[in-house]
Amino acid sequence: MKNTVLKIFVVLGLLLASSPGHAWHDQTHLVVAKVAGLRSWYNAAGPDLAKIKTGNIESYNHWFNNNAEAEVTPRMVFEQIERYNERNKLLDSEGHIYGAIIASLRAYEKDLRAGKYAKYHLAYCAHYIADLSQPLHNIPYDNFNQKVHDINDGIVEETILNEPQKIIQHMYVIKLHQDNFEEDLAREIARIANISRKLGYKLRAENRSITKEEAYVQLGHSASLFKAVLQHHQ
Repeated sequence: MKNTVLKIFVVLGLLLASSPGHAWHDQTHLVVAKVAGLRSWYNAAGPDLAKIKTGNIESYNHWFNNNAEAEVTPRMVFEQIERYNERNKLLDSEGHIYGAIIASLRAYEKDLRAGKYAKYHLAYCAHYIADLSQPLHNIPYDNFNQKVHDINDGIVEETILNEPQKIIQHMYVIKLHQDNFEEDLAREIARIANISRKLGYKLRAENRSITKEEAYVQLGHSASLFKAVLQHHQ
C-alpha cells in the first residue's frame, strides 16, 4: 500500500514538473487582442491571473505539450473540447489549448443566449488564441523548453505596447464561414498549431530563443485568427 501511494506521488510530481507555467506576457496578450479588434482588450491578460487561484483548472487550457510530436489535425482539436477546464493530470497531462479555443466560444454563446454578461469568455478566447502562436506551447515541455520558456514569453514584452504595427504588418485575412464556423476554426487552429510547433522544433534544434521578428510573425497569426473570430461573434 505504501509503495502504491509513493508511486502515485512520484507520477503526480513528474506531471507537475512537465507543465509550462507561463505564456506570452501580459502586454503581448493585450496588444494581440487590441489589434484584432476586441473592445475589452484590456481583459486579455486575465486568464493568466486566474491561474493564481484556479491552478491547473485554468492552466491546462493554455498549452498542448504534444509529446508524440504529431501533426495537429482538426479532429484533434475537436477531441480536446470536452476537456475544457478539466485538470486530470493522469489522463490529460499534455493540456488542451486547441479545444479550449472552441470551448470558450461555446461558453460565450451559451451565456449570451441565457441573457448573461458573456464578454469575459471572449477575453479567454483571445488569450488562448494568442498562446496558440507561442512555439513552446506546442512542443514537449522538455529540458530545452524549460530553459528558454520565460525568455521566449517576454521577447517583445517591453516594446510591443508602443509598437502594435509590428504585429499588424503580419496580419492577413482568415475566412470563417457562418454555416461552417467551428469546422473552419478547427482547421485554422490546426494550421497555426503546426506552424508554431515546427518553429518550436527549429528553436530546439538550433538551441536558441525565438527572435523578435519571428515572434511578430507568430503573433500576426494569432491576431489574424482572433480578428476572424470577432467578425463572427461581434
